[in-house]
Amino acid sequence: MSWLANESIQARYWAKVYRTSSTEDCWFFFGGISSTGHASFRAASRPGRTRRGTVPGHLYGYQLAHGVIPRLGWGTDSPTVCHTCDNHSCQQPTHLRLGTAAENRAEWLARRRDPTSPLADVRGPAGRSRAIGAAIRAGQRSGESAAEITVRVHTAVTEGRPLSLW
Repeated sequence: MSWLANESIQARYWAKVYRTSSTEDCWFFFGGISSTGHASFRAASRPGRTRRGTVPGHLYGYQLAHGVIPRLGWGTDSPTVCHTCDNHSCQQPTHLRLGTAAENRAEWLARRRDPTSPLADVRGPAGRSRAIGAAIRAGQRSGESAAEITVRVHTAVTEGRPLSLW
């Protein structure tokens, strides 16, 4: 809870999120990406070679927008943050909802074979998230407009689509 209330930690988090004015668009994380393609946010530094203080970005962002998630335990019915857009690095609060691990898995199974889904990306979720993040960083380094960065992101997304005959 102290990480959520700390304005300097919030500012570091938002500095790594590419936000648009639309609630329909994904807000991509362009900082560290985990092996699962999710944002990896270092909320607090701990001494030594430890990962303590690192949290999934979507978990941190969800709680910033909606409040602390009650954790009664780590059982199969404990709440988990689910992406309704299937973009693992998305931080858009309107694209995140609470569900169970079983619900999240069932949704993934139902949508993973759709060739237009982010879940079908041939690079896998981490490759997709890293490509999108690299596109955003390149656009920002070049001083590009939001529209130009959007084109870069769209190109990065398109490059991962599976080949199809239609």
